[in-house]
Amino acid sequence: MVKIAHRSNLRYAGPALVALLTACATTPPSALQGTFSTLTPQQSLTQAATGQSVRWGGEIIQTLPGKDETCFEIIARPLDGTARPILGDNAQQGRFIACSQGFYDPEVYAKGRELTVAGRLRSPTQGKIGEYEYHYPRVEIDRLQLWPLRVRVYDYPPYYYDPFYDPFYDPFWPFGHPRRWR
Repeated sequence: MVKIAHRSNLRYAGPALVALLTACATTPPSALQGTFSTLTPQQSLTQAATGQSVRWGGEIIQTLPGKDETCFEIIARPLDGTARPILGDNAQQGRFIACSQGFYDPEVYAKGRELTVAGRLRSPTQGKIGEYEYHYPRVEIDRLQLWPLRVRVYDYPPYYYDPFYDPFYDPFWPFGHPRRWR
């Protein structure tokens, strides 16, 4: 008969594994958590959606400060698990206007920055894109998150951007660089 010597240690393995796996889970910032409608900006124009709670995000096109409020024109993008807009060529959800009370500096909330807003839908507003009349869904912002700029990561070994690296030296000679091994 085989006897397990450390059976008492096994009862700690389950909770430790659960704690380890939940530590890897991603959640939105606490300000953006909640239950929201799954409507996209385009869908909100075709349905009676006024008053629904939404969480949308995307890239800022322009920031328009007014007397009492600041409005953001945003090109909508899908959100990832942390409620951050997903970059890429996926801006097929249209544009929307999001307005909040107070002043937000257009230099901080500049064109190209990523923004996620949570709030309630109001009646759509009209605007122009060039000469085209565009109907913008309008969100009255309760909470917003301006995301930090993404840092470009170089995927080359450090000796390729070392200022003292000899560009004519190939450490992989005669086989070539590993990225060319396909």
